[in-house]
Amino acid sequence: MKTLVCTTPGEFEYKDGVMPELIPGHAIIKINRIGICGTDLHAFEGTQPFFSYPRILGHELGGELVDFDDAPGFSKGEAVTFIPYFNDGTCIACRSGKPNCCQNIKVFGVHIDGGMAEYVSVPSYSLIHGEGLSADELALVEPLAIGAHGVRRADVQPGEFVLVVGAGPIGLGIMEFARIAGAQVIAMDINENRLDFCKNKLKVHYTINAATQDVDAALREITNNDYPTVVIDATGNLKAITNAFQYMAHGARYVLVGLQKGELSFSHPEFHKREATLMSSRNATRADFEHVITSMKKGLVDPTNYITHRVKFDEVKDNFASWLDPKNGVIKAMVSI
Repeated sequence: MKTLVCTTPGEFEYKDGVMPELIPGHAIIKINRIGICGTDLHAFEGTQPFFSYPRILGHELGGELVDFDDAPGFSKGEAVTFIPYFNDGTCIACRSGKPNCCQNIKVFGVHIDGGMAEYVSVPSYSLIHGEGLSADELALVEPLAIGAHGVRRADVQPGEFVLVVGAGPIGLGIMEFARIAGAQVIAMDINENRLDFCKNKLKVHYTINAATQDVDAALREITNNDYPTVVIDATGNLKAITNAFQYMAHGARYVLVGLQKGELSFSHPEFHKREATLMSSRNATRADFEHVITSMKKGLVDPTNYITHRVKFDEVKDNFASWLDPKNGVIKAMVSI
């Protein structure tokens, strides 16, 4: 079978891979859709933590179940996706119901080779029923689950103002699920095209361009001088993360979904006087995947809004670098096999 390997930052190479054989407790999936995510783009740039080369990228996947062991309720030939964070089941996080931040986690396409291949083998416990969703929709469940998990971590309540910093695919998913939770969503970015997408496609009522507007004044006007009670970063940009500490209301929660390599510093007195809560949000759980699928089936989320670019598998190598350029307007590139 054909695979696409990121050999070093900035370099891809198509290689012949070995067809996976069925082993106990695993399932074999024929991949038909691959969503390109920020992790893939950062890995290609060489800026993704937790990463080593060479690596087969890809963990936003939809496919067909070819064979399996120990997967009751599943059928050969059915459409599936899967939870691409493989946990050990025994560490303190797993025993506490947090397999998404397992001490020994292996994220598909990050710590281990991923889904830019014609067939993959995954643990059977990770399988998710397709439930009638299209191949495109199934490949978008995982990135939307990241957003749903961040919103759940923040415990977003109806009516409160939620500032989402970063209008990339993960940030857009956060906005969607904050809206579903009943929040008044404020989108902030420096890319006006992304902000237009928020207004026109996602019906976000409030947008702020951090490059051209006075952010503090805009937030005070929107929130009647209260500031947002939830701030969620989806940029992974150190400057954006640091700046957002000043945008919190007193008593606010700040959730870091985006990830950057360096250390984080902020004013202790400013943080302390707010009695603020700072937390990270990593990956997602089965409950988040199920919430996304239910929301899709109810029509609360239209994942096809996100797909702006489509290529075939043998075209990825020649097109990938272009998806890093903001001028090309990429929200989500979708690969078909």
